[in-house]
Amino acid sequence: MLALRLTRSAHPAVQLRRLLVAAASAGTGFLLLCTLGYALGHPDDPPAAVLRLAWCTVPLAATVQFAVAVARTDPGTRPRPGLSAIGLGPARLMTISATTTALSTALGSMLALLFFLHLRGTITGMPFDGAGAQFLAADRSLPVAGALTLLCLVPAAASLSVALVLRPREARPAQSGGARTAFGRFGAYGTGAMRETFGAYGRFGARLRRGAGNDEQRADGVPAATAGAPAAVAAEQPALRTAGVAPVPRNGDAPQAPDTQADPLGRMPVAPEAQVRRPNPTAALPWGISTLAAGLAVEAYAGHTTATTDMPGGLTSGPVGVLLGWLLTAVGLALAGPGLTHVCGHLLQTVRPGALRLLAGRVLMEESSRIGRPLGIVCAVASAAYAMAALQNPDGPTFGPLTTLGALLVAGCTLATLLTAAVEAKHARADTTAALLRLGAPTTMLRAAATLRAAALVALFAPLTLVVATLAAQPLTR
Repeated sequence: MLALRLTRSAHPAVQLRRLLVAAASAGTGFLLLCTLGYALGHPDDPPAAVLRLAWCTVPLAATVQFAVAVARTDPGTRPRPGLSAIGLGPARLMTISATTTALSTALGSMLALLFFLHLRGTITGMPFDGAGAQFLAADRSLPVAGALTLLCLVPAAASLSVALVLRPREARPAQSGGARTAFGRFGAYGTGAMRETFGAYGRFGARLRRGAGNDEQRADGVPAATAGAPAAVAAEQPALRTAGVAPVPRNGDAPQAPDTQADPLGRMPVAPEAQVRRPNPTAALPWGISTLAAGLAVEAYAGHTTATTDMPGGLTSGPVGVLLGWLLTAVGLALAGPGLTHVCGHLLQTVRPGALRLLAGRVLMEESSRIGRPLGIVCAVASAAYAMAALQNPDGPTFGPLTTLGALLVAGCTLATLLTAAVEAKHARADTTAALLRLGAPTTMLRAAATLRAAALVALFAPLTLVVATLAAQPLTR
């Protein structure tokens, strides 16, 4: 009931995005039902029905991605202060968001079923003079269990994806320097930013004061009780204190609280609990480039093979390995998108940047993790569309209605996902924009920075898309 109330009282823009999700779900559900109708009408050709069902996974993935993007930008399920006191914690908000997504996609699946039954003539007779009887198997009874199973794919996949993406995450303490927790030299656990070396004992001044008592402190702040410890263990304590990391208890000692006081060098270390590890957008860039290169290599190798497959709906037939190469290419572009966006923002700030380029580059680097992956997927779809248009033979078969519907679904969902991610990024930097306006920054400068960011992304991704599309279409032109 709470999900229904939040859905009903949402902003009109939010309602529009939910209706778009329902429309995408309706289109995908209709494609799945048409695949079932083709299987019913051609019981002697199971491989063709399986191939059509496999092609439906592409619009299904695009629809799920769009549903997740819409759920991320829903202001009704965004965590806010005070909601936990009334029982709306992060887990409850995640459940509400998944339920809202399930309702939107279920509405689309119901519309797809009604339209499918209308075309079969089950409700009001055969429309369009029976033009859809061939691929809808109107003369055969529709299996209810199979139809409901196919219609439940989109709501189940979308709601599970939303729950997985928006699940509550505990803030893990970030390791100094981004290193993983591991055993260091001499059994030291949890190495810091500066690795422990043999000269650490002398550099940190770990020398005992002669004639000092047990309660006397050394110059580096370590108690004199560690006088009998080995040199590495004694040097580890001031090193960890300087890095702001709590020393690990040894030999049954009481655990020590993290040192948050200023050290003698004038620095203010932060407790490990307050440091949250942020994702590095360029971490997946090598993997994306490697996957992209592997996909292009598979396509080039598959061009010399003789095993081909007939693609449905008037699509160009080609070797089986080309399909795998296209899939790897799309995955590579999706993985490399955030890293390429981050690099694009970094290039905007090179060679003595001014205020405009500095602002545009910083914002682009900050938003790279949010808009990079949808942008990479848009490039993958655009490259595939360009390759298919270049390979289309004017004298050959044209695209069928279901193929056109699937292409429009994939292109529309990817573009809508990119625009939704841009809206989410705009809402995320609303406080920064308001602060700049309070400081006197003109609105024309903010608009110019946005235009510069868009131009930089187009200048980087447009040639990349063209090159990938040309290389992807080359094996099929031989």
